[in-house]
Amino acid sequence: MSALVICASKHHGNTRKVADRIGGVLDAPVLAPGEVTAEQIDGADLVGFGSGVYWMAFDPALVDLVRSLPAKPRGTAFVYATSGLPETPLRRYTRTLADLLTDAGFRVAPAVFHCRGLDTMGPFGLVGGVNKGSPSAADLADAEAFARRLRGSQG
Repeated sequence: MSALVICASKHHGNTRKVADRIGGVLDAPVLAPGEVTAEQIDGADLVGFGSGVYWMAFDPALVDLVRSLPAKPRGTAFVYATSGLPETPLRRYTRTLADLLTDAGFRVAPAVFHCRGLDTMGPFGLVGGVNKGSPSAADLADAEAFARRLRGSQG
């Protein structure tokens, strides 16, 4: 099985920490949206797409990358994210990204990995941020366990 992890991580490196753990388990390179080619994506059996969540949305570069992929049969994709606050029922950003991946021809893994990350956006910056110390060692261990389950499901 060949794997690839695509990661947009800007502010504190929260999502990159998670991506590196997932990539380590999957023996997969971790690349930014601007570093990966469509050929690399098409050549992988399993591709992770993740970023920090900004104002209840994935990083625009990641979303633009997915939208730029022509629809055709592809391997399996999975979604992962870090955010300061939990996903709300009013805006299911993980479902939105999964739908875009389906439109591009991926089979999308049903499980999503999501954990908290240090957030200093907007008003949180005035108080030094929320979720200091996140992702925690336990969160990173959970990311590794998530990747092991993905690897096992790929046979």
